[in-house]
Amino acid sequence: MVVIFVDDGIESNRTVTEKGLSMSLAVPADLLDRAQNGEVDDAAFLDCVRTSLPYAWDLIAGLITDLEAGDGEFADNQVPPPDEAARGQLLRLMASDAMRAAVERHYGVRLAFQNCHRAAVFRPSATAALAVFTSPRAQLLNQSPELVDC
Repeated sequence: MVVIFVDDGIESNRTVTEKGLSMSLAVPADLLDRAQNGEVDDAAFLDCVRTSLPYAWDLIAGLITDLEAGDGEFADNQVPPPDEAARGQLLRLMASDAMRAAVERHYGVRLAFQNCHRAAVFRPSATAALAVFTSPRAQLLNQSPELVDC
């Protein structure tokens, strides 16, 4: 069940779960109106993602900066988020096909994800490196006991 909450002119779509309310994106009323009446462009959608998920956005933007500054095929993060709220932001961004695809189009990169926090950005030409990173073998080798319940 999706419920719309209004607070200071911003409507938030929240999914009711067994544990209570879980926020997805803080959607401004005008953006929600546009979505209800037709398509929303990537710029408006990405602005909503950026302001709703600042930890996740900053982490991905930082990885893109790292990728652009070097000549490697990808840049990745191996530092766990500072708290569960930050982890939740990263999981929501990386688990949403719409958010991931919009970020990929905006920056011209491919995103990949392992465990609870190992996000990576790949150059479009790095298909072999992406295939290795997203392989079952890489996922199994990236396991550690402290990440079992993340």
